[in-house]
Amino acid sequence: MIPISLSTLVAVVDGVAFNSSELLIHGECTIDSREVTPDGIFFAIKGEHVDGADFADQAFARGAAIVIAQRKVDGPCVVVADVVASLGKLAKYVREQLPALVVIGITGSQGKTTTKDLLSWVTALVGETVATRASYNNEIGLPLTLLECSPETQFCILEMGARRSGDIAHLCDIAHPNIGVVLKVGTAHLGEFGSQEIIAKTKGELIASLSKDGVAILGTYDHFSPHMADGLPIKRVTFGEGFAEDVRATDVEIREGRAHFDVVTPMGRAAVGLRVVGGHQVANALAVAAVATTLGISLDTIAGGLSTAEVASKWRMQIHEMPGLLVINDAYNANVDSMAAALRVLALFAQERGGQSWAFLGKMLELGESSAQEHAKIGTLAKSMGIDHLVCVDAPEYAALLNDADDTRVHQCSSISEAQLLLEHFSPGDVVLVKASRAEKLELLADSLVTSWTKKMGEQE
Repeated sequence: MIPISLSTLVAVVDGVAFNSSELLIHGECTIDSREVTPDGIFFAIKGEHVDGADFADQAFARGAAIVIAQRKVDGPCVVVADVVASLGKLAKYVREQLPALVVIGITGSQGKTTTKDLLSWVTALVGETVATRASYNNEIGLPLTLLECSPETQFCILEMGARRSGDIAHLCDIAHPNIGVVLKVGTAHLGEFGSQEIIAKTKGELIASLSKDGVAILGTYDHFSPHMADGLPIKRVTFGEGFAEDVRATDVEIREGRAHFDVVTPMGRAAVGLRVVGGHQVANALAVAAVATTLGISLDTIAGGLSTAEVASKWRMQIHEMPGLLVINDAYNANVDSMAAALRVLALFAQERGGQSWAFLGKMLELGESSAQEHAKIGTLAKSMGIDHLVCVDAPEYAALLNDADDTRVHQCSSISEAQLLLEHFSPGDVVLVKASRAEKLELLADSLVTSWTKKMGEQE
């Protein structure tokens, strides 16, 4: 973070200082007392069950210069009405002090985290980059990311998520993005928003926030996104796999589950071979190429960066290659679009390896009234793709339209522990997908299958 005096901090967050004298703060900001660094700021957020102020002593013991809380604590502190709001105010102030910083906001119903990871890899090749950790994309995570920036930071890449209308507009008020990226408007969180049109309007808040010097990077994978800059005095760059897009992909091939293609930009054409898994990653890579092209990064650097980039975030198409078995852990989140994409990856890998395909699927949450219908559609899709085994982990809805005569065999498991027992039916060459919404905790199942299979193979040697 940039250095800030205590008096300026108090004014920015609208607080009152206690037990402190004037000082210059230049440490890191955190909401976790265990992660406090010397001379840092601890934002003691008060939640429903835990008050961060209760951990002030721990923060001071680790060297915190100041604690921001909603009540006085024993030590230097600034008392504010709302700690989360004060976090946003400080991040907005820091952003205003860094006018040369290029802020890139990324939103969409799927692909935000992977796109962020790929883009940060590419931009880091040409300048100091700060990017959202994991999927820290809300009113807490976004300010914390911005606060990591310093005068030396050239690029700040921010995921922007939303649970309701106005969320992204609020994040943009803090971050003032120079470039806005909308990947795709899908059906994630449909139960909370009520309609895809409202989801589109909310994602469009990012584009509406851009100044006249801003650039809108818009995917062409739905009928909402390409029109989000209509009527706005900003530059628009489109990406996709058609012929009219500004940045597009041609000659797409899938080899060992990974996409290889030529990226075509106004600067020319170059070959890309992704290391991340899935044909759906082409769209994410094109979004990165569109942003990087806008930033003036050379085509060779873009293509080379995309071809060498590793995804840093957990549980997103993590491939566990073991003797005789491949496990795909994609247990971080799930919606209709990402579930379909994951099943395609499973089918491709199983076809290449010659074994059977196992889809261990937990519930897709936040689908609203259409939940049962959408789960059943995914089950039908699995059958149409020739998935050999559909394992419904406490999610019988997937099998609602399937029957015993189908080639896809259905296994109903009421718990993760019951699903683990199916490992005894795996054969060398099989491919396993584990996917569900994060709250289902199916990463535990993926880890268990990897551990148990490794042990089994070791015992047979």
